Amino acid sequence: MRKVSFPCMGTSYIPFEKLLKAFGNDVIVPPRPTEETISYGTKYAPEFACYPFKIVLGTYVQVLEKGANTLVSSGGVGPCRAGLYTTLHEKILKDLGYEFEMITLEPPGRHLKDLIESIKKLINVKLSIKDYATIGRFVWKELVLLDKIEKLSHKVRPLEVKKGETTQTYKKCVDMIAKAEKYSELVEIEHESERLFDLIEKKDYDPIKIGIVGEIYVLLEPASNLEIEEMLGDLGVYVERSMFLSGYTISNAVLDLFHIKGDRDAKKMAAPYFKEMCGGHGRESVGNSVIFAKRGFDGVIQLSPFTCIPEIVAKSILPKVCKEHGLGFLSINFDEQTGKEGLRTRLEAFVDLLEAKRERLEYVPTKSKIAKEVS
Repeated sequence: MRKVSFPCMGTSYIPFEKLLKAFGNDVIVPPRPTEETISYGTKYAPEFACYPFKIVLGTYVQVLEKGANTLVSSGGVGPCRAGLYTTLHEKILKDLGYEFEMITLEPPGRHLKDLIESIKKLINVKLSIKDYATIGRFVWKELVLLDKIEKLSHKVRPLEVKKGETTQTYKKCVDMIAKAEKYSELVEIEHESERLFDLIEKKDYDPIKIGIVGEIYVLLEPASNLEIEEMLGDLGVYVERSMFLSGYTISNAVLDLFHIKGDRDAKKMAAPYFKEMCGGHGRESVGNSVIFAKRGFDGVIQLSPFTCIPEIVAKSILPKVCKEHGLGFLSINFDEQTGKEGLRTRLEAFVDLLEAKRERLEYVPTKSKIAKEVS
């Protein structure tokens, strides 16, 4: 039997584990990235490789040591180096003496035949069309629900009266979703999750609103961005991320299959500043920043791995975009040297600036007030 594993990226391991098990595989769930993970990655990766490359490489070492004999990851197209990462990971790991099969799930729009052949390798039991429909319906609902409760946590955390209650509730909901076995259970869990978040006592005020844009891995994997969304929520900030895995899947798998361009709104908004594809999500970072501005956000934070070329291109454009639209802007690069306390200090300073700016804009003195100040 195949012993399959894959990179850790947020809570996506939950539906992916269910999918691979339903296909008849023995699944080794990747551990959440830790210092040990990063130490393996930095030890074996080229020095110039980006942070996600190192984290994923370290994860592969850990799961191979646990007995995995098949690794599954995604491919890519365009100038971004990520499209070559599975090939490089495979070469490094086999040079280290590990024996396994690497299966790369390429985008269906350009590599549909290769994608089908890769998926066939992972199906090790006989399934009917009804079985495929049942599995697909359940796994998709699970993925969408995980994204939904994460969005709920971002909405509630800055308003919570008792610090940490939102995070505890979120973890409880994730645990319930992970234990679900039937679609009907997920429907019940969805209602229960909404009820639990509603029960959290909340303050009545309008928090600072910050949009998060950037490279997909550091956006979706909390260990790679040092739990920045939770950190901002604890500072009383409403955070909204430009990308979630369910939406990304629709854009880059379903729509790509029919050659329909995803993220059309973001690309349209980026067009006056950024017309050419540069790979990764650089163009989307620019376009989503404009969208956040039009929705009345106070600022934007760009998250990217150190040396990420698409986000470097976006970073050269974003200060102008944010200035034109009245947004505060902060760009943060992550690598194995980034520290949590240093990040917290930068975020606190950025939030203070946004609060001061909002106070200035809200303070419109009347003539009598001006007269008193002059006298």
